Amino acid sequence: MSPFTEKGDPAAVAGQTASVSHGPRVARPDPASPPAPASPPGAAFAHPSRAADAELEGVVVRDGVPVVWSVYNDAAPTTVVLVPTWSIVPSRFWKAQVGYLSRHYRVVTFDGRGSGRSGRPAGAAAYTDTEYAADLLAVLDATSTASAVLVTLSCGAAWAVHLAARHPSRAQGIVAIAPSCGLDVPTPGRDHVPWDQPLDTSEGWAKYNKHYWLGGGYDDFLEFFFGRMFSEPHSTKQIEDCIAWAHEITPAVLADTTAGRLGCDGAVCESIVPLARAVTCSVLVVHGSDDRIRPLAFGERLAELTRGSLVVLDGAGHGPPARDPVKVNHLIHDFVQQVTGSSVPPAWDAATTPTRRTWTRALRRPKRALYLSSPIGLGHAQRDVAIAAELRAQRPDLQVDWLAQHPVTRVLAQHGERIHPASAWLRNESGHIEHEAGEHDLHAFQAIRRMDEILVNNFMVFSDVVASGDYDLVIGDEAWDVDYFLHENPELKRFAFAWMTDFVGWLPMPDGGASEAALTADYNAEMISQRARFGRVRDQSVFVGSLDDVVDQPFGPGLPSIRSWTADNYAFAGYVTGFDTDAVVGEAETVRASLGVAADERLCVVTVGGSGVGEPLLRRVLDAVPAARALAPDLRFVVVAGPRIDPASLPAPAGATVLGYVPDLYRLSAACDVAVVQGGLTTCMELTALRKPFVYVPLQHHFEQTFHVRARLDRYEAGRYLPYEAAMDPDGLAEAVAKEVGREVAYRAVETDGAARAAAMLADLV
Repeated sequence: MSPFTEKGDPAAVAGQTASVSHGPRVARPDPASPPAPASPPGAAFAHPSRAADAELEGVVVRDGVPVVWSVYNDAAPTTVVLVPTWSIVPSRFWKAQVGYLSRHYRVVTFDGRGSGRSGRPAGAAAYTDTEYAADLLAVLDATSTASAVLVTLSCGAAWAVHLAARHPSRAQGIVAIAPSCGLDVPTPGRDHVPWDQPLDTSEGWAKYNKHYWLGGGYDDFLEFFFGRMFSEPHSTKQIEDCIAWAHEITPAVLADTTAGRLGCDGAVCESIVPLARAVTCSVLVVHGSDDRIRPLAFGERLAELTRGSLVVLDGAGHGPPARDPVKVNHLIHDFVQQVTGSSVPPAWDAATTPTRRTWTRALRRPKRALYLSSPIGLGHAQRDVAIAAELRAQRPDLQVDWLAQHPVTRVLAQHGERIHPASAWLRNESGHIEHEAGEHDLHAFQAIRRMDEILVNNFMVFSDVVASGDYDLVIGDEAWDVDYFLHENPELKRFAFAWMTDFVGWLPMPDGGASEAALTADYNAEMISQRARFGRVRDQSVFVGSLDDVVDQPFGPGLPSIRSWTADNYAFAGYVTGFDTDAVVGEAETVRASLGVAADERLCVVTVGGSGVGEPLLRRVLDAVPAARALAPDLRFVVVAGPRIDPASLPAPAGATVLGYVPDLYRLSAACDVAVVQGGLTTCMELTALRKPFVYVPLQHHFEQTFHVRARLDRYEAGRYLPYEAAMDPDGLAEAVAKEVGREVAYRAVETDGAARAAAMLADLV
């Protein structure tokens, strides 16, 4: 049997042809992954870019208005309701809370009338506080929620107060974030501007005007309003989200919702002051000191009226759930535990909570490290396993746990590594990336920006893990969520932290224009400022490569050079291949024989990494096989689909074999005469280290493959670059492969001690 056979996968047997199927690709479950939490029947609302999947969805119709609701983790005993805010945004605003809270509690969300998927009745009278509060009660009834903790933002506080005052048994507590409506508190600079009268100016708060919205100034108002709502620097994504959501409704609907709240156009406005005094449940008010929509005095007043507690977020604006999600999530979680009297165990450990607890004196505790390896592809996993092995060689008493996702778990299981059971609660980043990709086209920078709620969710899993486990060291190999949110919440760091990466700096694609250039520069500037202020968060920053591998471009206008800044802020381990080159080359003939490659044949290996985004390139190469074999009749093709592409979905023309997941893919690379690959760094550098000719086709709009990887390969004088447009032509692709096969190469030598050097840097931390 071939060493590349995947057990149970007949398509992976060397020398056999995979069956042809052009149906939809389905990612196979990973046998090495911990079992995912069970979902009840009907949990069919999965979305690859969401932090959680609704188990139940429904509609309650009240007075002819449909209100759409969702329930997450329906079996949990304690319910948290994320109450709608002003209709300018839907319930999706709570995306950074749903994933975390639904691991601990039953969570109910719903789109308020006038927003999202709910109805949009006409007229101000349909949007008074009493109407919204009645909808809240109707959703509680429709979801069989006897009582709940109500979490609100802005206007939602008024609706929760209405419900808690008039139906006290239904509210176990209220978390009121940035309350803004119905209180007897002035807002200097805003109160003097009439909302429902025509104005002769559109400066400042004059944009908050019914006639301006209806007269064509809606877009201008949105930019103004959300720019003030997110007063914190580097809030581009939050502003972008909210503006997009605000375009889901019309200016006329927003005008009606505002008139209803203000008591205009025939609506009756009711102060919540007497109602707030009547609230008997516990109340936590959270307000930013830099709230430029409603000042801190609003939060102070509501806390006073309800006899509640006040947490001031110094420097925060009007949207803390989006801008400071980690802090807000912890505040909500702590409050729910306090008011419900429940102690919620870590979700992954709920079924095995011990009946007794043990505290171990510090000097008796084993040394423990938690390793986080980026799941976008398999390259990180290979080098991280090698580094972990070297680290244990240098620190034999060190226990290493892995918090990991598919496909990384495939590699970890193969090497017998310990996977933390909380890994089951991570949302899959590869799935999101595949959802974002087009035909060999992945706008990597924008895809990562749009992965924000997954990154929040995964950081919250990490936060729970390190809070319940005594780790001496956390190693994050491009664990973007952990690095970012530790810098945003440095008080959560209670371990040594080592950060690893093989590129530095977000770079704009040329066709992104000035807008994308400004965005990438802003992201770079935020990172630079985080590192300057909280250098203590990273105890070690390791660059996988050499200084000359770093691109020599500026981070952006007025920002330093990427190379010079990296030189000042990183240690350099050299490249980490994760294998012994001489030993692997020595096995090449055995591997070729196992694949049925004859002595007079030459072998072309085609692989696109560990995610599913490379499937179009695999199909292009398979289309070019006949033309390539016409130019080089002795050429055999082995196409590796990887762990997230069904090999049976790919055609296998004469002279080509399609394999599934291949452990230790570098062994196959060492046996080839030429290769066709995507532009990922790991595979390209493997082939460089093995001194194999290869054609690489970077994903379109992938800034890392386009700039960082290509610059490194140019330094090594390795590979033949081929744009995807050229690869779309079977004859052109065939010609490129035929020119490379058998070519003598003279690449720069690749380091062989990178894993040991990286491990030495980490060993000093334990």
